Formats: sequence, structure tokens, C-alpha cells
Amino acid sequence: MSLLRSYLRISLVTRIAVGFLLGAAIGGILWYASVAFGAKEAVQQAMRYASPFGTVFIGMLKMIVVPIVFLSLVGGAASLPLQKLGKVGGKVIGWYFATMAFAAVLGIALARWVNPGAGASLEGWKELAQQFGSQAQSVATAAAPKSLVDILEKLLLDFFQNPFNALANGNFLAIIAFAILFGISVRLVLESTRDPAVQAKMTTVIDLFDAAMLAMNKIIDFVMNYSPIGVFFLSMVIFSVYGPAIIGPYVTVLFGVAAGILFMIFVAYPILISLIVRKNPYRILGKMREAMIMAFVTRSSAATLPVSMKVSEQNLGINRELASFSLPLGATINMDGVCIHLPMFAILAANMFGIHLGFGDLALMTVTTVLAAVGTGGVPGGSLMLLFIILGAIGLDASQIAVIVALAIGINPILDMFETMANVTGDILCTYSVASLEGLVSEPQPEESAVGPAVSRATTA
Repeated sequence: MSLLRSYLRISLVTRIAVGFLLGAAIGGILWYASVAFGAKEAVQQAMRYASPFGTVFIGMLKMIVVPIVFLSLVGGAASLPLQKLGKVGGKVIGWYFATMAFAAVLGIALARWVNPGAGASLEGWKELAQQFGSQAQSVATAAAPKSLVDILEKLLLDFFQNPFNALANGNFLAIIAFAILFGISVRLVLESTRDPAVQAKMTTVIDLFDAAMLAMNKIIDFVMNYSPIGVFFLSMVIFSVYGPAIIGPYVTVLFGVAAGILFMIFVAYPILISLIVRKNPYRILGKMREAMIMAFVTRSSAATLPVSMKVSEQNLGINRELASFSLPLGATINMDGVCIHLPMFAILAANMFGIHLGFGDLALMTVTTVLAAVGTGGVPGGSLMLLFIILGAIGLDASQIAVIVALAIGINPILDMFETMANVTGDILCTYSVASLEGLVSEPQPEESAVGPAVSRATTA
């Protein structure tokens, strides 16, 4: 028990960081051993025993993310007055699309500068494509949307489904649509009646969802205290298996994507925060580091959502109703990291297959990237499927797309870490900026436990 108390006394950020670094170091040693001593099979066998301790952590996060999205969105939409909900909702969505457009332009500019697949590196890329060819075939034969029209149609259909089926299958677009409609309906009834009995019933509904979220916070406490252990095993497995993926031609792509995302996080976002909120942006980023680390390790905006909400409410003092509305929405549609990532492989494809991209092609790529990124759904590796849309838009056929997807598979787990961190950072900063503009930021509440959102609630009526 004393050991457990000592463990819980250490800050969660420190525990997660130590778990990640220790796991990465051991994973790197194992990868080196597998290469230097021909022990690849032994390392893979060891990872089969180790990986469940990491995947169970992802499973825990997935277990709580669906009820959190549903409960928080209903509570947030029902608690904010309709006039304020419409005003802040428009600003949130506008911010999300504006930053995605900027990220897409930044990604294209970086890709043109890095110019992967040009000159001498082309042979290296072709050799790597052969290595991952079998994996590409399985992805290419999957039921992926083939055009922008297809994905827009799918998005519209996904918004309106049986809500119970959506909850069971984790269809976040349908969950978001139904939860917001339900919450708005509760608020509409509350604001449109003078009958005290009806008002009391609607207030009870809001209180019920609020109470359910307080109970979910305790589950978040349990899951997050396991997170350093899960992070240790996740990073160990990733670095022991994918260590070789960053050699050779991949260095240019990794450098380009990582540089773009780090520029977005530590330069572009801070400039926006300084101009809009007029506060020290790096102090704000420092308070978000827990969510950023979790996003980097889990590679899933949706799985990181419980931590994002905790950080927003407890560390930044963002109004709970706004965070409950903005963050689940952002985890599904706001994909700044994906918008930087995708153009890199599009430029690589153009270089490999001799396709000239003019200004009109690049403008179309920007629009296509932003709209396609909305469909990634906040899950690990979701950007792989979007390559079919982006590459199809620049004129590649199915066999050529399969080659590029093969190359993306080889490095995607590493790129996914960076892009998810950018996605989650963008979600929280957007929410904080809109909250500041609307006067919905208060002094951060003190922690009541090791983790979990503060239970106090700002009055919004």
C-alpha cells in the first residue's frame, strides 16, 4: 500500500513521461538486438506477451469515451442557453475549419520544400514500396471511399442513424448529432415553457446527465492511474517493432511532417492565442502537456478525450458546458495534424509517377484535404484511408495508390503520434480561445484527486 501511495503522489504527467521514455528506451534496445543479433523472431514473441498490457489501456479509454461523448454533449447542449450555444458553436466550428485550412496550406508548402521522392531518393522509395507491398494490397481492397463525393455522402449518412446502434458501434458522428439534438431539445422545452412542473422535469434531466458525468469522472480516475503502465508497454512495443521504419528515405517525410506539426503547435497556435486571447501561450501549453503526451502515445483523439476534458476544466478553467460541447466535436472533425500529414504523401506520389501539380491542383488538394480530414473519426491510423481520396484527386489509379499506401503503412504509426498530438492541442486551444472571448473561463479548480475533471460548474443561465 505504501508503494501505491508513493506512486500516486507523483504527478500524472511525470509518471506518463517516465513510462513513455523508459518504454521507448527498452523498445529501442530490443530493436537493435533484433537487427544486430538476428533475434527478430524472439523480440516479436516477447512483444506478443507484452502488448496486451498496452492494448488493454487503449481498450479502457475506448470503454469510457463513448459514454463521455454522449453524456457531455447532451449536458453541454442542454445547459447552455440556446442563443449562447448558437454563438459559441459557430465560433468553434469556424475555428476548427480555419486551422485545418491553414494546416493544409502549411503541409503542402512543407511538402514542396522537402520534396520527397525527388532525385536520388526515388530508388530508395521504390525499394521500400516492394517491402510493404503485401500490406498495401489488403488496404487497397478494403471498402474505402474513392472520391470526395463518396466521403461527403458517407458523412451525411453517418450523421443520422439509429442512436442505440451508433452508441454500440462507436459511430461518433451519429452520437454527436443525436446528443446535440437531444440536448438542444431539452433546452428548448425549458426555455419555451412557463409551467414550473415542466421546467422542473427538464432541470432534472440536466441534473441526471450532470450526475452521470460526475460518476464517469471517477472511472476516469481509475483508468488514468493505470495510464503510465499502459503507456510504457505501448511505447516499448511501437519502438521495438517500428524502429527500422525511420531509416533511409523515410527520414525526409518524418522530418517534414514532424517539423510542420511542431511549427503548428509551438509557433502558429501561440501566435493565434497571443493575438486573440492576449495571454502567454506557452503557459497555456504547459498546462495542457498531460493531454498532449497522452495523444502522442495513444494515437487517438477520441481515446484522449477524457484527458482533454480534465485538462480543459481543471487546469485551464474552461466552462464545463462549453468543453463538453467543443471537445467531443473537435475529436471527430478537427484534424490539423492529418492536414499536414496527407500532402506529404501526395507530393511524394506526384514525384514518383511524374505528375505535374499546378496552382489549381494544389488549391483543390487543400480543399480536399480539409473536407476528407473530417472523416478520420479520431481513431489510430484513420488517415491511411484518406490517402485514397487525396491521391485519387490528383489522378492516380488504383495500383499507383496501392504503392503510396504501402509506403505510408511503413511509417504511419510514428507519424500518427505527431499528428494526433496536433489534433488534440488544436481542440483544447480552440475551446480555450472561444471560452476566453465569451467570458467562459474561470480560475482553475484545485484537483480533488489524482486525475479527473473538477466537479464545480460555472453558471451559464
